[in-house]
Amino acid sequence: MAFVSCSEEAHRISGLWELDHAEDLFKDKLLNRTPAAAEAVQETLRLDVDGPYPLMAASGAWKQPELYIHWTAKLAALGPSAWEGHIIFKDGNTSQFPYTFVNIALEEAPSNLLKVIFSDGSSFTHTSYYRWTSPYFHPVQFEFDSEDGITPVLAIDTHAHPNHPATLPSEQLSIENVFRRAGFDVSLSAGASSIPISEAGLDVRWSDAEMHDAMQRHWSQFANEPKWALWVFFSSLYEEGASVGGIMFDSIGPQHRQGTAIFNRSFISVPPEGESRPEAWTERMKFWTACHEMGHGFNLAHSWQKALGEPWIPLRNEAEARSFMNYPYSVRGGETAFFANFEYRFSDNELLFMRHAPERFVQMGNAEWFDHHGFEQHRLLAKPSFELLLRANRETLRFEFMEPVVLELKLTNWTSEPQIIDRRILSDPDHMTIIVKKLGKTARKVSPFVHYFRKREHEVLAAGQAVYNSLFIAVGKNGWEVAEPGDYTVQVALHFKHEDVVSNPLTIRVEPPMDRMEEFLAQDFFTEATAKTLYFDGTKYAESTNGVLEAIAERLPHRKAAVHAQVALAMPMTKPYKLLGQDGRIHIIPPAVEEARKTLAPSLLENGHLAAATLGHIDYRHYMDRLSESVATRAGNPEAAADIQSKLLQTLTDRQVRQDVLASIKEKEEDYRSMRA
Repeated sequence: MAFVSCSEEAHRISGLWELDHAEDLFKDKLLNRTPAAAEAVQETLRLDVDGPYPLMAASGAWKQPELYIHWTAKLAALGPSAWEGHIIFKDGNTSQFPYTFVNIALEEAPSNLLKVIFSDGSSFTHTSYYRWTSPYFHPVQFEFDSEDGITPVLAIDTHAHPNHPATLPSEQLSIENVFRRAGFDVSLSAGASSIPISEAGLDVRWSDAEMHDAMQRHWSQFANEPKWALWVFFSSLYEEGASVGGIMFDSIGPQHRQGTAIFNRSFISVPPEGESRPEAWTERMKFWTACHEMGHGFNLAHSWQKALGEPWIPLRNEAEARSFMNYPYSVRGGETAFFANFEYRFSDNELLFMRHAPERFVQMGNAEWFDHHGFEQHRLLAKPSFELLLRANRETLRFEFMEPVVLELKLTNWTSEPQIIDRRILSDPDHMTIIVKKLGKTARKVSPFVHYFRKREHEVLAAGQAVYNSLFIAVGKNGWEVAEPGDYTVQVALHFKHEDVVSNPLTIRVEPPMDRMEEFLAQDFFTEATAKTLYFDGTKYAESTNGVLEAIAERLPHRKAAVHAQVALAMPMTKPYKLLGQDGRIHIIPPAVEEARKTLAPSLLENGHLAAATLGHIDYRHYMDRLSESVATRAGNPEAAADIQSKLLQTLTDRQVRQDVLASIKEKEEDYRSMRA
């Protein structure tokens, strides 16, 4: 649908309409309620027939303390001021809403009311009259904060780069106007600011834990803000380096609001070789990245993912869409082809969702990310190119009570030819679906707390070769997925461009608590705050959660939950830790390497086999590497770092890990010993 200018808002009728009056408002024949209860029903209508990107659609909601109905219809014009169409979607108490068709007409002045007749295809009708209240469908508030020294790109000149559609208007386009054209009444928070770092010259890369703490701290100061709110933080670099351009946190703060971060010094600031307008290219990528991550905040999936998940209406994937939600390098012809036809907008399907899906699907922090976007059968090939094996590095599939469940994925090239894969295919939640089903209960999709916009990096997987990664399934955006004693079946699907690969189903058992002490500690352990802290490898913000983990480590030192608690307590101490303070400054907490080493000594260093069993081989090595690096570079003790690698080597040798992995550990140990010399 083409862009339609709405500079003359006086002539625009799209937007939000509220009930003026109704004929036969529900009465007993429909809702079996008293007239007084029927009169308490609130009706709203969203009409979408003119203005920016009109979709020829309408939606509405009927609300009352004990009633909720949402409907969406696609319309056809009967004239300049009249439309009709079938209701294509219903949600809520649908048994109380028998209607399947709407007829809409704008009455002439002086009333200028919108008359809507609901019918069921026979004689049963209901008529409501609405008054126009806003040219927008929903309100939303943005706050743009930035790290000191980082300049956010909040607007761009659409013609600054010569690669653009010939029909694209030349304008100074702001992020606010992008979302206003999507149908939102955008306001900006007065709290937007540049956040200084308290100490210069230190590491400015942000870890997941630091980002999460910053967003938790930020939203704790805005607890009374409406839920239609989104925080965007422009920062320097992610801890992995320049390959991550942005992230979206799915569950932030006490009221589950959402936040995004844009990394301005990442690959989005590195134009391709030979780029004729490097500055314009960089500004465009920063602007696109911000709108992309903010789109996730409105519960939008990527363009190629719309056929996954649960339906609100059936949708097809839009792999070639010129949308903020599609990666420029993923379309045919790559980035050049993408921007040659990109109009700085969301697709019609995305706009339909943002404007006309039930409010709880779209509103920040309400429905699960990537929920209710559509569904189609997995694209399973008769002869798949890959095998996906789900397993655990332990003798049995029995997990202790309160032990966070960590599994391992192994992806093998089953063909006789080399295959090109994304280097992070096993760690990218946007290309993976994880299902957990407790015996006797409904299956649940594990949703991560954070989503990344990464630079695509490929590697060649030779015939018969495999890649591996750990899989932490204990917690997700919805809290604890595996907690109560019982049997759970876990299965994973990877989504490649042309096929889906599904793992074996793996059944695990969670044992009951060992004693009353475990039952007592579990009350504070199985909380959302603890789930997030374990997921992000620690926190410096949630001190009460750290107290819970300290209690686990002290009172249950013989149990595997203590290993995970010690890791979460120690990891923030291995490096300078950035914390957004109440004074609006970013404070640097210096590392406490010796304290971190002492915290990890009982598990990782003195009982390596237990740690490797519960953390998995991959994560056990990861934490040992982080500890040894901190000991060598921050505490200046490479000999002790070498000893840590030696312990790692011995443990994984005993557990019969692959020889190439052992050789890599041995090489790192020797490197640390050479630093001493």
